[in-house]
Amino acid sequence: MAVPKRKLTRSRTRKRRSTWTLTAPQWVECTRCHRDRLPHHVCPHCGYYNGRLVVNPKS
Repeated sequence: MAVPKRKLTRSRTRKRRSTWTLTAPQWVECTRCHRDRLPHHVCPHCGYYNGRLVVNPKS
């Protein structure tokens, strides 16, 4: 089993972990109803995706 030869310093560990941040999801505008939706997802408001009706919208 691989075992580190030396202890990693706090700064090295924290530099590696500095990229672990979470990002908020990006929203795009629906081309049909102009409300916010997630990219590459069916619009939950009008049910359209890529210019065609995919699912019936919730009323």
